[in-house]
Amino acid sequence: MVACGRRFGKTETGKILLIERALDGLTGWWISPTYRMADDVWRGLKASLSGVWRVKCEDMRRIELPGGGVIVVRSGHNPDDLRGSGLDVAVLDEAAYLHPDVWAAAIRPALADRRGEGLFLSTPRGRNWFWGLYMLGQNPAQSQWQSWRFPTSANPLIDPAEIEAARALLPERLFRQEYLAEFLADTGGVFRRVEAAATADARSAPLPGERVVFGVDWGRDNDFTAIAVLSVTERRLVALDRFNEIGWGLQRGRLAAVAERWQPDAIWAEANSIGGPNIEALQTEGLPVMPFTMTASSKGPLIESLALALERGELAILPDPVLMGELQAYALERLPSGCFRYSAPPGDHDDTVIALALAWHGATNAAPGISFV
Repeated sequence: MVACGRRFGKTETGKILLIERALDGLTGWWISPTYRMADDVWRGLKASLSGVWRVKCEDMRRIELPGGGVIVVRSGHNPDDLRGSGLDVAVLDEAAYLHPDVWAAAIRPALADRRGEGLFLSTPRGRNWFWGLYMLGQNPAQSQWQSWRFPTSANPLIDPAEIEAARALLPERLFRQEYLAEFLADTGGVFRRVEAAATADARSAPLPGERVVFGVDWGRDNDFTAIAVLSVTERRLVALDRFNEIGWGLQRGRLAAVAERWQPDAIWAEANSIGGPNIEALQTEGLPVMPFTMTASSKGPLIESLALALERGELAILPDPVLMGELQAYALERLPSGCFRYSAPPGDHDDTVIALALAWHGATNAAPGISFV
Protein backbone atom coordinates (compact mmCIF):
# COMPACT_ATOMS: atom_id res chain seq x y z
CA MET A 1 0.00 0.00 0.00
CA VAL A 2 1.61 3.26 -1.14
CA ALA A 3 -0.18 6.52 -0.35
CA CYS A 4 1.53 9.30 -2.22
CA GLY A 5 1.02 12.88 -3.25
CA ARG A 6 0.41 14.10 -6.79
CA ARG A 7 3.34 13.77 -9.19
CA PHE A 8 5.24 11.59 -6.75
CA GLY A 9 5.92 9.10 -9.56
CA LYS A 10 3.43 6.36 -8.68
CA THR A 11 2.64 5.56 -12.31
CA GLU A 12 6.31 4.99 -13.14
CA THR A 13 6.71 2.90 -9.99
CA GLY A 14 3.86 0.61 -11.03
CA LYS A 15 5.08 0.31 -14.60
CA ILE A 16 8.57 -0.67 -13.43
CA LEU A 17 7.14 -3.43 -11.23
CA LEU A 18 4.95 -4.85 -14.01
CA ILE A 19 7.76 -4.80 -16.56
CA GLU A 20 10.23 -6.45 -14.18
CA ARG A 21 7.76 -9.24 -13.37
CA ALA A 22 6.83 -9.75 -17.02
CA LEU A 23 10.51 -10.03 -17.99
CA ASP A 24 10.70 -12.80 -15.37
CA GLY A 25 7.92 -14.67 -17.21
CA LEU A 26 5.05 -13.71 -14.88
CA THR A 27 1.54 -12.43 -15.63
CA GLY A 28 0.52 -9.00 -14.35
CA TRP A 29 -2.46 -6.68 -14.63
CA TRP A 30 -2.69 -2.93 -14.34
CA ILE A 31 -6.09 -1.67 -13.14
CA SER A 32 -7.08 2.00 -13.43
CA PRO A 33 -10.36 3.62 -12.29
CA THR A 34 -11.35 4.79 -15.80
CA TYR A 35 -10.85 3.78 -19.42
CA ARG A 36 -9.05 7.05 -20.15
CA MET A 37 -6.53 6.52 -17.36
CA ALA A 38 -6.00 2.93 -18.53
CA ASP A 39 -5.32 4.19 -22.07
CA ASP A 40 -2.68 6.61 -20.79
CA VAL A 41 -0.82 3.81 -19.02
CA TRP A 42 -1.20 1.52 -22.04
CA ARG A 43 0.52 4.06 -24.27
CA GLY A 44 3.35 4.44 -21.76
CA LEU A 45 3.90 0.70 -21.47
CA LYS A 46 3.97 0.30 -25.25
CA ALA A 47 6.61 3.00 -25.50
CA SER A 48 8.72 1.36 -22.78
CA LEU A 49 8.48 -2.10 -24.37
CA SER A 50 8.72 -1.08 -28.02
CA GLY A 51 10.51 -3.78 -29.99
CA VAL A 52 10.59 -6.17 -27.03
CA TRP A 53 7.16 -7.79 -27.14
CA ARG A 54 6.33 -11.00 -28.95
CA VAL A 55 2.59 -10.25 -29.28
CA LYS A 56 0.68 -6.99 -28.81
CA CYS A 57 -3.13 -6.91 -28.87
CA GLU A 58 -4.64 -3.42 -28.96
CA ASP A 59 -8.25 -4.52 -28.41
CA MET A 60 -7.41 -6.34 -25.18
CA ARG A 61 -4.53 -4.01 -24.25
CA ARG A 62 -2.33 -7.08 -23.81
CA ILE A 63 1.41 -7.54 -24.34
CA GLU A 64 3.17 -10.92 -24.39
CA LEU A 65 6.95 -11.02 -23.99
CA PRO A 66 9.34 -13.65 -25.42
CA GLY A 67 9.90 -15.31 -22.04
CA GLY A 68 6.18 -15.93 -21.52
CA GLY A 69 5.47 -12.86 -19.42
CA VAL A 70 2.18 -11.06 -19.93
CA ILE A 71 1.00 -7.51 -19.15
CA VAL A 72 -2.68 -6.57 -19.40
CA VAL A 73 -4.09 -3.07 -18.79
CA ARG A 74 -7.69 -2.98 -17.58
CA SER A 75 -10.28 -0.52 -16.33
CA GLY A 76 -11.85 -1.08 -12.93
CA HIS A 77 -15.09 0.62 -13.99
CA ASN A 78 -17.02 -2.66 -13.69
CA PRO A 79 -15.51 -5.00 -11.04
CA ASP A 80 -17.35 -8.03 -12.46
CA ASP A 81 -15.40 -7.69 -15.72
CA LEU A 82 -12.17 -8.35 -13.80
CA ARG A 83 -13.09 -11.76 -12.43
CA GLY A 84 -10.59 -14.43 -13.42
CA SER A 85 -7.67 -16.43 -12.13
CA GLY A 86 -3.99 -17.01 -12.56
CA LEU A 87 -2.43 -13.62 -11.76
CA ASP A 88 1.09 -13.21 -10.39
CA VAL A 89 0.94 -9.47 -9.76
CA ALA A 90 -1.66 -6.69 -9.87
CA VAL A 91 -1.09 -2.95 -9.78
CA LEU A 92 -4.13 -0.96 -8.63
CA ASP A 93 -3.63 2.61 -9.79
CA GLU A 94 -5.43 5.39 -7.85
CA ALA A 95 -6.79 2.59 -5.69
CA ALA A 96 -8.74 4.94 -3.42
CA TYR A 97 -10.94 5.79 -6.41
CA LEU A 98 -11.65 2.16 -7.31
CA HIS A 99 -14.69 0.36 -5.96
CA PRO A 100 -13.66 -1.92 -3.04
CA ASP A 101 -15.05 -4.92 -4.95
CA VAL A 102 -12.23 -4.53 -7.50
CA TRP A 103 -9.85 -5.82 -4.86
CA ALA A 104 -12.05 -7.89 -2.55
CA ALA A 105 -14.19 -9.71 -5.12
CA ALA A 106 -12.06 -9.73 -8.28
CA ILE A 107 -8.32 -9.24 -7.93
CA ARG A 108 -7.55 -10.86 -4.57
CA PRO A 109 -9.16 -14.20 -5.57
CA ALA A 110 -7.28 -14.07 -8.90
CA LEU A 111 -3.96 -13.79 -7.04
CA ALA A 112 -4.76 -16.48 -4.48
CA ASP A 113 -3.79 -19.65 -6.36
CA ARG A 114 -0.32 -18.32 -7.19
CA ARG A 115 0.12 -16.37 -3.95
CA GLY A 116 0.60 -13.30 -6.10
CA GLU A 117 1.43 -9.78 -5.04
CA GLY A 118 -0.60 -6.58 -5.17
CA LEU A 119 0.71 -3.03 -5.36
CA PHE A 120 -1.80 -0.30 -4.41
CA LEU A 121 -0.83 3.21 -5.55
CA SER A 122 -3.01 6.22 -4.78
CA THR A 123 -3.47 9.65 -3.37
CA PRO A 124 -5.79 9.31 -0.36
CA ARG A 125 -9.52 9.87 -0.60
CA GLY A 126 -10.57 10.38 2.96
CA ARG A 127 -10.53 7.25 5.10
CA ASN A 128 -12.22 4.80 2.80
CA TRP A 129 -11.36 1.17 2.02
CA PHE A 130 -7.90 2.16 0.71
CA TRP A 131 -7.12 3.66 4.11
CA GLY A 132 -8.40 0.49 5.77
CA LEU A 133 -5.90 -1.63 3.84
CA TYR A 134 -3.17 0.94 4.38
CA MET A 135 -3.69 0.56 8.13
CA LEU A 136 -3.18 -3.20 7.83
CA GLY A 137 0.32 -2.45 6.57
CA GLN A 138 0.99 -0.37 9.67
CA ASN A 139 0.15 -3.33 11.92
CA PRO A 140 3.21 -5.54 12.61
CA ALA A 141 0.89 -8.51 13.17
CA GLN A 142 -0.29 -8.31 9.54
CA SER A 143 2.90 -9.65 8.00
CA GLN A 144 1.39 -10.01 4.50
CA TRP A 145 0.80 -6.25 4.27
CA GLN A 146 3.22 -3.33 4.14
CA SER A 147 2.38 0.32 3.64
CA TRP A 148 4.19 3.61 3.08
CA ARG A 149 3.20 7.27 2.72
CA PHE A 150 5.14 9.73 0.59
CA PRO A 151 4.29 13.41 0.05
CA THR A 152 4.91 15.00 -3.32
CA SER A 153 8.10 16.55 -1.92
CA ALA A 154 9.64 13.06 -1.66
CA ASN A 155 10.14 13.21 -5.44
CA PRO A 156 13.50 15.00 -5.92
CA LEU A 157 12.52 15.93 -9.48
CA ILE A 158 9.71 18.24 -8.31
CA ASP A 159 10.75 21.85 -7.72
CA PRO A 160 9.78 22.80 -4.12
CA ALA A 161 8.54 26.13 -5.49
CA GLU A 162 5.86 24.24 -7.45
CA ILE A 163 4.61 22.63 -4.24
CA GLU A 164 4.52 25.95 -2.43
CA ALA A 165 2.61 27.49 -5.33
CA ALA A 166 0.02 24.73 -5.01
CA ARG A 167 -0.19 25.35 -1.26
CA ALA A 168 -0.96 29.02 -1.90
CA LEU A 169 -3.71 28.26 -4.40
CA LEU A 170 -5.47 25.24 -2.85
CA PRO A 171 -7.67 24.98 0.24
CA GLU A 172 -5.68 23.57 3.15
CA ARG A 173 -7.67 20.34 3.29
CA LEU A 174 -7.22 19.66 -0.43
CA PHE A 175 -3.50 20.44 -0.28
CA ARG A 176 -2.99 18.10 2.69
CA GLN A 177 -4.71 15.28 0.88
CA GLU A 178 -3.34 15.77 -2.63
CA TYR A 179 0.24 16.90 -1.89
CA LEU A 180 0.97 15.72 1.66
CA ALA A 181 -0.85 12.40 1.07
CA GLU A 182 -2.70 12.67 4.39
CA PHE A 183 -5.68 10.47 5.21
CA LEU A 184 -8.11 13.08 6.51
CA ALA A 185 -10.91 12.18 8.88
CA ASP A 186 -14.42 12.02 7.47
CA THR A 187 -16.23 15.33 7.90
CA GLY A 188 -19.44 14.88 5.96
CA GLY A 189 -21.97 12.33 4.84
CA VAL A 190 -24.38 10.39 7.00
CA PHE A 191 -21.88 8.52 9.18
CA ARG A 192 -19.17 10.32 11.12
CA ARG A 193 -16.36 9.01 13.33
CA VAL A 194 -16.30 5.82 11.27
CA GLU A 195 -12.56 5.36 11.67
CA ALA A 196 -12.76 6.07 15.41
CA ALA A 197 -15.37 3.32 15.79
CA ALA A 198 -13.30 0.71 13.92
CA THR A 199 -11.73 -0.83 17.02
CA ALA A 200 -13.49 -4.21 17.25
CA ASP A 201 -11.71 -7.52 16.74
CA ALA A 202 -13.23 -10.32 14.68
CA ARG A 203 -14.23 -13.50 16.52
CA SER A 204 -15.52 -16.87 15.36
CA ALA A 205 -17.76 -17.80 18.32
CA PRO A 206 -19.57 -16.11 21.22
CA LEU A 207 -18.12 -15.70 24.68
CA PRO A 208 -19.78 -17.55 27.58
CA GLY A 209 -23.07 -15.84 28.44
CA GLU A 210 -22.78 -13.35 25.58
CA ARG A 211 -25.97 -12.14 23.89
CA VAL A 212 -25.78 -11.80 20.10
CA VAL A 213 -28.08 -10.49 17.38
CA PHE A 214 -27.78 -10.63 13.59
CA GLY A 215 -28.67 -8.16 10.88
CA VAL A 216 -29.27 -9.56 7.37
CA ASP A 217 -29.56 -7.74 4.06
CA TRP A 218 -30.49 -10.03 1.16
CA GLY A 219 -28.90 -9.93 -2.29
CA ARG A 220 -28.12 -12.30 -5.09
CA ASP A 221 -26.85 -11.20 -8.50
CA ASN A 222 -26.07 -7.48 -8.55
CA ASP A 223 -26.10 -7.05 -4.77
CA PHE A 224 -24.58 -8.98 -1.90
CA THR A 225 -26.14 -10.76 1.03
CA ALA A 226 -24.53 -9.42 4.21
CA ILE A 227 -24.75 -10.89 7.71
CA ALA A 228 -23.66 -8.63 10.58
CA VAL A 229 -23.03 -10.41 13.90
CA LEU A 230 -23.27 -7.95 16.79
CA SER A 231 -22.55 -8.55 20.46
CA VAL A 232 -25.37 -6.97 22.47
CA THR A 233 -23.31 -7.49 25.62
CA GLU A 234 -20.29 -5.55 24.36
CA ARG A 235 -21.99 -3.37 21.73
CA ARG A 236 -19.42 -4.52 19.17
CA LEU A 237 -19.59 -5.94 15.67
CA VAL A 238 -17.73 -9.24 16.04
CA ALA A 239 -18.23 -10.89 12.62
CA LEU A 240 -19.29 -9.91 9.11
CA ASP A 241 -20.12 -12.25 6.23
CA ARG A 242 -20.76 -11.02 2.68
CA PHE A 243 -21.42 -13.11 -0.42
CA ASN A 244 -23.40 -13.27 -3.65
CA GLU A 245 -24.14 -15.34 -6.76
CA ILE A 246 -25.49 -18.36 -4.89
CA GLY A 247 -29.10 -19.60 -4.74
CA TRP A 248 -31.54 -18.74 -1.99
CA GLY A 249 -31.46 -22.23 -0.53
CA LEU A 250 -27.70 -22.10 -0.15
CA GLN A 251 -27.91 -18.60 1.29
CA ARG A 252 -30.39 -19.76 3.93
CA GLY A 253 -28.14 -22.72 4.69
CA ARG A 254 -25.16 -20.42 5.11
CA LEU A 255 -27.13 -18.17 7.45
CA ALA A 256 -28.34 -21.19 9.43
CA ALA A 257 -24.75 -22.40 9.82
CA VAL A 258 -23.65 -19.01 11.13
CA ALA A 259 -26.62 -18.99 13.52
CA GLU A 260 -25.75 -22.48 14.76
CA ARG A 261 -22.30 -21.24 15.71
CA TRP A 262 -23.39 -17.95 17.32
CA GLN A 263 -26.84 -18.84 18.76
CA PRO A 264 -28.32 -15.35 18.29
CA ASP A 265 -31.24 -14.04 20.35
CA ALA A 266 -32.71 -12.60 17.17
CA ILE A 267 -31.99 -12.31 13.46
CA TRP A 268 -33.37 -9.08 12.03
CA ALA A 269 -33.73 -9.47 8.26
CA GLU A 270 -35.04 -7.21 5.52
CA ALA A 271 -38.50 -8.45 4.56
CA ASN A 272 -38.83 -6.66 1.20
CA SER A 273 -39.14 -8.63 -2.04
CA ILE A 274 -37.51 -12.07 -1.70
CA GLY A 275 -36.86 -11.40 1.98
CA GLY A 276 -40.40 -12.45 2.95
CA PRO A 277 -40.23 -16.04 1.60
CA ASN A 278 -36.69 -16.48 2.94
CA ILE A 279 -37.78 -15.34 6.39
CA GLU A 280 -40.77 -17.69 6.40
CA ALA A 281 -38.56 -20.62 5.40
CA LEU A 282 -36.04 -19.84 8.13
CA GLN A 283 -38.76 -19.40 10.75
CA THR A 284 -40.15 -22.81 9.77
CA GLU A 285 -36.70 -24.24 10.52
CA GLY A 286 -36.88 -22.70 14.00
CA LEU A 287 -34.50 -19.77 13.52
CA PRO A 288 -35.39 -16.61 15.51
CA VAL A 289 -35.87 -14.41 12.45
CA MET A 290 -37.62 -11.06 12.81
CA PRO A 291 -38.82 -9.25 9.64
CA PHE A 292 -38.02 -5.60 9.00
CA THR A 293 -39.96 -3.96 6.18
CA MET A 294 -37.82 -1.27 4.59
CA THR A 295 -39.88 1.78 3.62
CA ALA A 296 -39.17 5.47 3.25
CA SER A 297 -40.56 6.04 6.75
CA SER A 298 -38.77 3.10 8.42
CA LYS A 299 -35.37 3.43 6.74
CA GLY A 300 -34.70 6.94 8.05
CA PRO A 301 -34.93 6.08 11.77
CA LEU A 302 -33.00 2.85 11.17
CA ILE A 303 -30.05 4.65 9.56
CA GLU A 304 -30.19 7.61 11.95
CA SER A 305 -30.01 5.32 14.98
CA LEU A 306 -26.85 3.70 13.62
CA ALA A 307 -25.33 7.08 12.73
CA LEU A 308 -26.00 8.39 16.23
CA ALA A 309 -24.44 5.29 17.82
CA LEU A 310 -21.24 5.73 15.80
CA GLU A 311 -21.04 9.45 16.50
CA ARG A 312 -21.54 8.95 20.25
CA GLY A 313 -19.05 6.08 20.42
CA GLU A 314 -21.73 3.63 21.54
CA LEU A 315 -20.85 1.00 18.94
CA ALA A 316 -17.52 -0.48 17.87
CA ILE A 317 -17.20 -1.92 14.36
CA LEU A 318 -14.69 -4.11 12.57
CA PRO A 319 -12.01 -2.32 10.50
CA ASP A 320 -13.38 -4.09 7.43
CA PRO A 321 -12.47 -2.09 4.29
CA VAL A 322 -15.76 -2.80 2.50
CA LEU A 323 -17.87 -1.85 5.52
CA MET A 324 -15.86 1.30 6.21
CA GLY A 325 -15.96 2.32 2.56
CA GLU A 326 -19.73 1.84 2.37
CA LEU A 327 -20.32 3.75 5.61
CA GLN A 328 -18.19 6.70 4.54
CA ALA A 329 -19.72 6.84 1.06
CA TYR A 330 -23.31 6.63 2.30
CA ALA A 331 -25.25 9.77 1.41
CA LEU A 332 -28.38 11.72 2.20
CA GLU A 333 -30.07 13.07 -0.94
CA ARG A 334 -32.77 15.73 -1.07
CA LEU A 335 -35.40 14.76 -3.65
CA PRO A 336 -37.36 17.20 -5.84
CA SER A 337 -40.40 16.48 -3.67
CA GLY A 338 -38.58 17.89 -0.66
CA CYS A 339 -38.21 14.47 0.97
CA PHE A 340 -34.87 12.89 1.80
CA ARG A 341 -33.43 9.57 0.71
CA TYR A 342 -30.63 7.58 2.31
CA SER A 343 -28.62 5.53 -0.16
CA ALA A 344 -25.23 4.51 -1.47
CA PRO A 345 -23.80 6.56 -4.36
CA PRO A 346 -24.87 5.34 -7.83
CA GLY A 347 -23.06 2.12 -8.71
CA ASP A 348 -21.97 1.43 -5.13
CA HIS A 349 -23.34 -1.06 -2.60
CA ASP A 350 -24.79 -0.56 0.87
CA ASP A 351 -25.31 -4.21 1.89
CA THR A 352 -23.02 -4.12 4.92
CA VAL A 353 -24.48 -0.77 6.03
CA ILE A 354 -28.03 -2.14 6.05
CA ALA A 355 -26.97 -5.37 7.76
CA LEU A 356 -25.16 -3.42 10.47
CA ALA A 357 -28.13 -1.04 10.90
CA LEU A 358 -30.51 -3.99 11.30
CA ALA A 359 -28.18 -5.61 13.83
CA TRP A 360 -28.00 -2.37 15.84
CA HIS A 361 -31.78 -2.11 15.66
CA GLY A 362 -31.97 -5.61 17.10
CA ALA A 363 -29.46 -4.79 19.83
CA THR A 364 -31.43 -1.76 20.97
CA ASN A 365 -34.96 -3.11 20.52
CA ALA A 366 -34.98 -6.86 21.18
CA ALA A 367 -35.81 -7.89 24.73
CA PRO A 368 -34.20 -11.05 26.14
CA GLY A 369 -36.24 -14.17 26.56
CA ILE A 370 -38.64 -13.60 23.65
CA SER A 371 -39.65 -16.67 21.66
CA PHE A 372 -39.78 -16.07 17.92
CA VAL A 373 -41.07 -19.48 16.85
